[in-house]
This record gives sequence, C-alpha cells and structure tokens, in this order.
Amino acid sequence: MGAYDPRMTVPLGDDPRAALVAERDRLRAEVAEGIVAPEPMTYGSQAAAASQVFEQQRDLALRDRNDRQLAEVEAAIARLDEGTYGMCVRCGRSIALERLEALPWAAHCIDCQRIVGRGG
Repeated sequence: MGAYDPRMTVPLGDDPRAALVAERDRLRAEVAEGIVAPEPMTYGSQAAAASQVFEQQRDLALRDRNDRQLAEVEAAIARLDEGTYGMCVRCGRSIALERLEALPWAAHCIDCQRIVGRGG
C-alpha cells in the first residue's frame, strides 16, 4: 500500500473521484519526468560521481514508488467505477472513512492491511 504523501492536497470530502483523479494526474506528471544520467567521470571527481549516482538511485526509487502508487490510485478509480470503492478487496468489509480520507486509494481495511503488510 502506498504511503501517505503530504503533496496530495485534495481532500477526499464528498467526491473521492476528484481526489483520486488529482492524485493520478500528479503521479503521472512525476513519473513522466526524466531521470538525469550521471555525467562522465573525470579523474579526481569520484566524490562528485558518487553523489550523482546516489541522486540517480534515489530518483529511480522514487519513480518506482510513484509507479506503484499510480497503479493503486488507478485501481481505486476502477473500484469507484465498479461500485466497490470503500470495500476491502480481501475481506469485503467497509474500509473506515478515516482511513479513506487519509489514503483514498486504500484497498484494504486496517485489519487486512496488517495481514497483507506482513506478507499474508
């Protein structure tokens, strides 16, 4: 499950679709941004090269996280279309409104998320 992102500023309110679409658009824009490759290393610039490689690795990890979260958001939009939004995909119970307000793309109730989070 994707973590809460403070950049997601659209409150869930009465229209979860608007919040999810806004988050989907934000994530698509971030995923579309290119990752800058490190410049060729010259003699004596190992520290600079290491810093560039670190930044590239960080950017790749963030893009991977955004890709996963985008898939979760798109799945939540699909659940809205199917009429199953707000129902746990594992047990079928309702997901607490407070959880959906904090994480509109939540697919699991908190009890099932604990199980899934442990690999169950």
